[in-house]
Amino acid sequence: MEALEVKTVPALILAATLVLFVLVGVLSRVQNLDEYWVAGRKIGPFASGMAIASNWMSAASFLGMAGLLYLQGYFGLAYVLGWTGGYVLLLVLMASQIRNYGKFTAPDFIGDRYYSKVARFLAALITLAISFVYAVGQYKGIGEMFKWIFGMDYRLSIIAGTIVVLSYVLLSGMLGVVRNQQVQYVVLITAFLLPLFFIAKKMGFFYLVPQIGYGEAVSQLQTTHPEFVLPWGDEGLYSWIALCFTLMVGTAGLPHVIQRFYLVPNARDARTSVVWGLFFIGILYWSSPAFAAFGKILNPDGGKEVADVIIINAAENAGLPEWFAGLLAAGAISAAFSTVGGLLMAGSAAFAHDLYFGLFKPTASAQERVRVARIGTVILGLAIMVVALDPPALIGQIVAMAFAIAGCTIFPVFVLGIWWSRATREGGIAGMLVGAFISIGALFWGETFLAEWIPATSSALIGAPAALLTIVLVSLYTKPPPPEIDTLMRQIHQPTE
Repeated sequence: MEALEVKTVPALILAATLVLFVLVGVLSRVQNLDEYWVAGRKIGPFASGMAIASNWMSAASFLGMAGLLYLQGYFGLAYVLGWTGGYVLLLVLMASQIRNYGKFTAPDFIGDRYYSKVARFLAALITLAISFVYAVGQYKGIGEMFKWIFGMDYRLSIIAGTIVVLSYVLLSGMLGVVRNQQVQYVVLITAFLLPLFFIAKKMGFFYLVPQIGYGEAVSQLQTTHPEFVLPWGDEGLYSWIALCFTLMVGTAGLPHVIQRFYLVPNARDARTSVVWGLFFIGILYWSSPAFAAFGKILNPDGGKEVADVIIINAAENAGLPEWFAGLLAAGAISAAFSTVGGLLMAGSAAFAHDLYFGLFKPTASAQERVRVARIGTVILGLAIMVVALDPPALIGQIVAMAFAIAGCTIFPVFVLGIWWSRATREGGIAGMLVGAFISIGALFWGETFLAEWIPATSSALIGAPAALLTIVLVSLYTKPPPPEIDTLMRQIHQPTE
């Protein structure tokens, strides 16, 4: 869908939204280390839940979810169930324990729990890789919206989006990112829901609750496009389960999601913030299938060309006024920027806190670490921009690769590190290496039989159990952890006040 001219009203709405993001960043400017990395650990559970949802609901959720459902029908529900199910895992297995540990990053915990600088180094590299791959998908969403609204070339759109997001992340760190994410959630959920009511009404479906009314649309598609409602889709049951499982454990292993639990005052607030976050996320995920079904009826043969912008395409084809498209674009940009902010913070933390300070210069002052973090943010942001200029796949598919890496590497070492005191340094390192080999190797299987059973976007069904088993076996055959690990285990499992 090539944009030939500036869409004036949508452009004004989007420009005002971008100015608001930068203004919030300017007003939240910090120099304090705690405020830069973890927002001073003073974000309440409701506000944190809203930030969690905004941080989570990236371009892959706002644009990509409806696009995948539009293309894949029933099979795309694996994304809905997998991504939301991951937060249930976090709530049950990890949230309060991560907060009780109480430092800055995911590699912090891995390095201390597995009493190893090598483990911390590997975790930091994996965090950078996940942040990089995940952010490429968000940049693509930003580029698509800038191109469509402002009539800009796609590549120029990517550069402009990079400048905006770097401006407020560099100024305000995590404090500004979290405050922006609260604003961004309000923008994105309003932008997502409001047009849906009007599209349903225009199409003659039950519009008071279009998330229910779209059932009639699905019934129509069952006749015209039976593959849209076919259980498990064209891919089959194994592929559906593999994708759903990968997204679930991948969610629970994403470093920029784990880092959220350091922001709240205590462990109870960490658990409560997950519940609020899941509620806020569920509102959008409940609505995405409706957008996909309406879009399929209005533009049944759009294919991949319109998939990533199907929600805007549906609004246009339903005959809604142009300002609705501007509202949707503002929501899409909010979704992409909120996630990019969290990813850049996680990536810069891995660079400055875990690598520079943790391994190479432990004597670095707080001001020096913040300065290095800002340099790392610029380097990471520009590197992501270069790859996003020619993205390798659809937004949702790019993001799913990041989940596969997280589910095969970070999730296994966190779960066993939290719940099994016998897990050793050697076991943790071996588990991460095995998980990394499977998840990254899956990108290069080609047309071999391995690609069928361990696909790149769904490799954790094999990779996560393999990593868990490796950690257990290697730990049992190596020297038990030192006594201080018992102290750490008591700390992370202390009762909630």
